[in-house]
Amino acid sequence: MQIDPNGKALQGMTTFLAFVALNVLYLLTCIPIVTIGAATSALYEVTIRYADDESGRPLKDYFPSFGRNFRRASLLSLFLLVPFAVLVFSAIFWWSHPSAAGAAAGAVAAIAAAYAFIAWMYAMALTAWFDARPTRTLKNALLLPGAEPARTFGIVLIPIALVCITLLFPAFGVILATVGFSVGAYATAFLFRSVFARHL
Repeated sequence: MQIDPNGKALQGMTTFLAFVALNVLYLLTCIPIVTIGAATSALYEVTIRYADDESGRPLKDYFPSFGRNFRRASLLSLFLLVPFAVLVFSAIFWWSHPSAAGAAAGAVAAIAAAYAFIAWMYAMALTAWFDARPTRTLKNALLLPGAEPARTFGIVLIPIALVCITLLFPAFGVILATVGFSVGAYATAFLFRSVFARHL
């Protein structure tokens, strides 16, 4: 039996293994926590490029993207993830007090936290795709979710679905740890490209 190096089956397997390796790289570079912004931005950059008619080299381009985006992505993460964490804590705090006022305050904090997280996702994708000042990127990241609610819902639905499936079926965590993040980023790449084409 002769294997065709240009066959679709072999190319599909090669792509799958590349996404597994990309997923592992992403998780490893997220471990220091402070690098999560640069890692996410690099993941978005290589998957957005790959979504453009499968151009680019996700594995080879990852670390150059990581280094190139590190400063801006880290700064934007500081501006968005710190408020996100504070708002999550506030929501938990208020919901721990059984009162109408506590429930209302917790709901407001939770909604604000969700918006901060969505803005962070946009900020990382914008950092990956555009070479702009952090202030301009932050402004666009805060405005785009409101300008594109339908596509934003799709962008957010993918990671939420992955987390919910993992919570319901813990065995799914293996898939999440092997290809979940890279394939999820690739799926959102098409939505990000569509949003950027319409507004930027």
